[in-house]
Amino acid sequence: MLFRSVLLTGGIGLFKLDTQWLAVKEAAIPALIGIAVLISTQTRYPLIKTLLYNPKIMHVDRIRLKLDERDNAELFEARLLKATYLLGSTFFFSAVMNYVLAKWIVTSPTGSAEFNEQLGQMTLLSYPMIAIPSMLMMLAIFYYLWRTIHGLTGLALEEILHLPEK
Repeated sequence: MLFRSVLLTGGIGLFKLDTQWLAVKEAAIPALIGIAVLISTQTRYPLIKTLLYNPKIMHVDRIRLKLDERDNAELFEARLLKATYLLGSTFFFSAVMNYVLAKWIVTSPTGSAEFNEQLGQMTLLSYPMIAIPSMLMMLAIFYYLWRTIHGLTGLALEEILHLPEK
């Protein structure tokens, strides 16, 4: 995916396309990922369930047993769905911010030395303006999942996760 992004950016500069296309490209990639996350909610394998709530990471059987004992399985599924929507929203945040940043910073004609400089500046600013907030949002989603599982099952973190042996 990164290689394609670099090729697209290089193509925009090489063919001297309007900088609008750079902004669209910067927004399109996270937007497509966000759409894929939302589409995953309509399948048997929502992204959160596939990535986190799986037997390689969590004691799914133990969690399911506790959820059933407390009659919380349906509420848990609803919260997993909510977490998937929240995850999708982080990608849409990234898409909007990428677009705004590209429009704000990259104003020089494509293919020029100034264009390349502005691309570098945009990349530098994308970390504090996009990557760090997105990471914090994802950490908040993970915390939400942990609180959900703990609250609905009563299990401690050590009972939920497959932790390495000491």
